[in-house]
Amino acid sequence: MKTRPVWLALLLLASTAAAAHLELVAGGGTREKDGPAVECRLKEPFGVEFLPGGEMVIVEMTSGNRVLQVDKKGWLTHLAGTGAKGFSGDNGPAAEATFNGIHNLAVLPSGSLLLADSFNHALRKIDSGTVRTLAGGPGPTGSGARSGPLSEAKFSTLIQIALHPDGRHLLAADIGNRRVCRINLEAGTFETVAGNGTRGVPADGAMAADAPLVDPRAAVFDGQGGFYVLERGGHALRHVDADGRIRTVAGTGREGWSGDGGPGLEATFRGPKHLCMDRDGSVIVADAENHVIRRFDPKSGRVTAVAGTGKAGNGAAGREPLETDLRRPHGVTVGPDGLLYITDTYNDRILRLVP
Repeated sequence: MKTRPVWLALLLLASTAAAAHLELVAGGGTREKDGPAVECRLKEPFGVEFLPGGEMVIVEMTSGNRVLQVDKKGWLTHLAGTGAKGFSGDNGPAAEATFNGIHNLAVLPSGSLLLADSFNHALRKIDSGTVRTLAGGPGPTGSGARSGPLSEAKFSTLIQIALHPDGRHLLAADIGNRRVCRINLEAGTFETVAGNGTRGVPADGAMAADAPLVDPRAAVFDGQGGFYVLERGGHALRHVDADGRIRTVAGTGREGWSGDGGPGLEATFRGPKHLCMDRDGSVIVADAENHVIRRFDPKSGRVTAVAGTGKAGNGAAGREPLETDLRRPHGVTVGPDGLLYITDTYNDRILRLVP
């Protein structure tokens, strides 16, 4: 019996290996009620996070105003929100509560959920199926105090909230107040850690809490005692070190689609919306209005595309990431499996990047 040469066996193996691709994990279907996630209709999904057991939780923006769960077998169920826009249900069943434009969420070690109920100007919590408001709420908005008890915090438009690995501290990016707050969940307090409430470009080396910001929409802890801030209107990524000093690490401040693969400070963004940290310490940016996902490597200082062509499209799954047209990829999250999850909001679906 003849055997293949080793080189030929390796060549055949390489030719049959699956290429990197985007895989559909939820949305894109027409089913209105609970069922297989890939057959269900999502309504402007934005934030995606994972429960301690590995189940995925999705929040929807203004078209949906719901919180959904996808179990590890891919079955979608409804957790919270009636689908109507409003502010109701505190201290009652989460399924009967109303929200207004949920943009993001965080999952506590206990499995409780924190929601950025953006257009209600509120931070809300779902614990054992009951919803309550931790801070803010509808009515007059304002900057309020720069620090103090969380119950007295006032938000304008709370967009991204991000949990510290210790499970006790939360970053909250308030684009309307042009501030980033750090919340101590155990003590029930907050303090402004970036932004003085005015709109402007911060000088490199300035104390972040005293500096202006240009529309801070997202913030995430860096794992080194500092954090990153993403500015939608500033078209830039900035870093605040452990001493509280801010500097620009990517973006020229002008909107555009250029500089991919080169130095971050020479790259242009267009309305970046969301970010997360990858396991290797790099930063994943949802460059939403460029229809791409990009990576900033703090070691090399370079920005490279991860998914999307730069053109709007239907986000069809199964193609290589850089050959897939996304429409408006708002959210990015690294799952417990180490893979990148992308919420292609205006295509009403969630994709996973399979390497």
